[in-house]
Amino acid sequence: MQIRFSRTLPDSHIKNTDVQRSEKWLGYLIGPAGALLLNAVLATYLNVYYTDVLNLTSVWGGAFLTIFPIISKIIDAVTNIIMGYLIDHTKTPQGKARPWILLSAPLLTITGILLFTVPAGSETVQVFWIMISYNLFYSFAFTIFNMSHNLMVPLSTRNTQQRGSLSVFNQIATIMMSGIIVALIFPMAIMPALGVDKSKWITTMCTLSILALPLTILEYFFTKERVTLEDADTPRQTTPYKTMIKAIFSDRYMVLILLYFLIYTVGTQFKNLGLVYFCNYVLGTYNDGITQTLISVVGGIPMGIGIFAVWPLAKKFGKRNLTMAGFVLYAIGSLICWIFPTNLVIVIIGQFIKNIGGLPCSYVFMALFADVLDHMEWKNHFRCDGVAMSIYNTIAVASTGIVTGLFNLLLAKTGYVAPYYDAAGQLIAVQSDAVKSAITFSFVGLETITAVILVIILAFIPVEKFIQKEQEEIKARKEKGKDLSVRES
Repeated sequence: MQIRFSRTLPDSHIKNTDVQRSEKWLGYLIGPAGALLLNAVLATYLNVYYTDVLNLTSVWGGAFLTIFPIISKIIDAVTNIIMGYLIDHTKTPQGKARPWILLSAPLLTITGILLFTVPAGSETVQVFWIMISYNLFYSFAFTIFNMSHNLMVPLSTRNTQQRGSLSVFNQIATIMMSGIIVALIFPMAIMPALGVDKSKWITTMCTLSILALPLTILEYFFTKERVTLEDADTPRQTTPYKTMIKAIFSDRYMVLILLYFLIYTVGTQFKNLGLVYFCNYVLGTYNDGITQTLISVVGGIPMGIGIFAVWPLAKKFGKRNLTMAGFVLYAIGSLICWIFPTNLVIVIIGQFIKNIGGLPCSYVFMALFADVLDHMEWKNHFRCDGVAMSIYNTIAVASTGIVTGLFNLLLAKTGYVAPYYDAAGQLIAVQSDAVKSAITFSFVGLETITAVILVIILAFIPVEKFIQKEQEEIKARKEKGKDLSVRES
């Protein structure tokens, strides 16, 4: 089965066979920024909206915010698998992933608005609205965008240098949204202004949802699937889904890199969920506009340095080796914060060390993942980008649900109390030592452990050593196949 879009799709503005400057800046930096900003805000603050604004922590005895994210992410995992299948069976002159980016643009805006416009009706109405809107956004709209967006680096080019450059620009967009706007501007200026005022939250989040529309369309116009279009003039054989799944799980490098991603994602998601709570209750005071900003500035400085330093170092020492060394620093920095969680100066030092260590992983992972995809093509004589990315995204979304559920369970079981106003109109936001310990482990404790595990896993993924030779063999095969096709015709 092949999927063909019924109407002629607009052409890409990128025509050259080599990666262009406009492609880097508009297709991989500015274009994705709208959807990535929306997602970054949701990853950090949607749970805060549920617990602090809508006061849902105690719904169903704390079970709702524990079970609902897990069930929703199971649904999301299924839709990711379906989406991977659809992408691998899509054939258009514009590629197999880019058309889905265009489709996702209006869907992101509509579903993003629905997430926050929860009716002020009964508890049952609110719960129903949240379950529907959450799954429309994550299981439908963002799945379509994220699957297709994440495939753009692997499908953009086979040139490892150009691919690495695009991976860096792609990650700059992610880091700009999460590390600068969400982590700096939001806690310093926006969150203190929003407080627990529902109408202000709705206005702000609807604005971000609308912003995603034109920027996502920009990404579509300034990207190009050169790898997919290599076979545009040759008959395309459809590889059975079971065959692709078997190929993925029988390749040790793919299994290891997916395991790596799972462990890294779990640690990162606990950290992201715990950040606001850690700054509000352990290190600082509720929405003080200072603590989270300071922590985020410390994270933003290394990420800014990384734009210029990481790729030259990766070319010299290798993507994998540099990432392994980074995770050693990552573990050390997290451990320092875990031991002294209430000392602002020491936490800042620990965060700086940790974020320096996290630079290689942040900027070069997708380039390393693309190398593994090329290795699999060399090994199996077919590509399985969509299926591999569906598993990649399934890991991301399933772990998000599980982590969110576990985090909310920790809050509920340790006695988390939502902020409230007393009779004098003063905001009360105080938590017990048990709650603070749970928050601290979520923010810095778990990542200390996961960083050590990741160093060990990376030691067994030496795919860079032979990728250039394998790519040359793939190119030779394709040229031979074209020659045979011409002679037969």
